[in-house]
Amino acid sequence: MPTASAATLSALRADLQQTLATMPPSAIEGVSRDERHIPGPSGAPAVRVLFYTPDNARALAPAYLDLPGGGYIMLAPEFNIAINSQLARDLGCIVVSIDYRVGPEPPFPGAVEDAYAALTWLHTNADALGVDSSRIAIGGESAGGGLAAALGLLAQDRGEVPIAFQSLVYPMLDDRVGTTSEPHPYAGEFIWTAESNRFGWECLLGSAPGGTDVSCYAAAARAKDLAGSPPTFIAVGALDLFVEENVEYATRLIRAGVPTELHVYPGAYHAMNFLAADARVTKSLERDNRNAMQRAFNKAIER
Repeated sequence: MPTASAATLSALRADLQQTLATMPPSAIEGVSRDERHIPGPSGAPAVRVLFYTPDNARALAPAYLDLPGGGYIMLAPEFNIAINSQLARDLGCIVVSIDYRVGPEPPFPGAVEDAYAALTWLHTNADALGVDSSRIAIGGESAGGGLAAALGLLAQDRGEVPIAFQSLVYPMLDDRVGTTSEPHPYAGEFIWTAESNRFGWECLLGSAPGGTDVSCYAAAARAKDLAGSPPTFIAVGALDLFVEENVEYATRLIRAGVPTELHVYPGAYHAMNFLAADARVTKSLERDNRNAMQRAFNKAIER
């Protein structure tokens, strides 16, 4: 992947759309999918979502709110069709994948407010959608994982929607990595580099990353206190630029008393589950994530 920058952004977005146009159908038997448009934040456009319903869903099924990745500069929920369809069928859960706005049009808080609007819509309409409102999980990969962590903090502080679980897959959590702090010397050489990371954060924040006034609802690593966060699953490859910030975030969650499961996969790089879908490490990640989410849904029933 070329380094993300102002000069390459248009080409990267065009390549994304071209890839989507040539992707083979990825429907999975036993799961239906439709596109919906739900109310966005006040004064903002409606939010497009892909809604997955498994045939084996019970009357009130658990739900997973999926925040796809894209470095906060590009986005295509269609890339997650295979992953989300499989998750919906395996867990019997409803999946809602969000097409949130990315920077630099608009910058923060556009993305997190879109995500929060989708979360509140899902919770408010749970009965009509066949969702158990006590078993709503959130998550995503890369920028989507970082956005999910920020959404978890925002939901906790607003106190309107309980979250049963968060799945953070190589999440983009800290704007200071590669800006005010040195990146890992043996990570971040593949797919998403420190240079791309700085540009992604700049687009999200609307200013240079690494400043003193960055909100934790933009960069979750900026949160001073993680106590009360939902049970968390974090997965990252050892060659991923985000490995150290992910391990540190998991450590902080554990120290705050949050049930936390951390996996670091040796030899794995950023976005390995998309670029090496049939690799053994990808299968391990998918299995670990699915099992952690299933346990969280089961515990929510017990409570």
